[in-house]
Amino acid sequence: MKTLAAALFILLLALQYRAWFGDSGYFAAAVLKEQLQVQEQRAQQRERRNRRLRGEVLALTQGDAAVEARARTDLGMIKEGEVFYIVTDGPG
Repeated sequence: MKTLAAALFILLLALQYRAWFGDSGYFAAAVLKEQLQVQEQRAQQRERRNRRLRGEVLALTQGDAAVEARARTDLGMIKEGEVFYIVTDGPG
């Protein structure tokens, strides 16, 4: 009878070990949950970036104002007949 109880106890320990430390155990699930959260955050960041880029593309394709503003800020372009001034903070 003692050997049966010992065998059952050893079997219980083996099953508990797999439940806690196995490939699909508690700790592995916790690591996967953390990785899932990181991936969801990355997906949210990329979704926000994609929405912003989509808005820029729509603005650039629908009107000249966005193209003009972009040319002025990024390329330093001016319209014909305008005068370009550089304002400095002072000597030096």
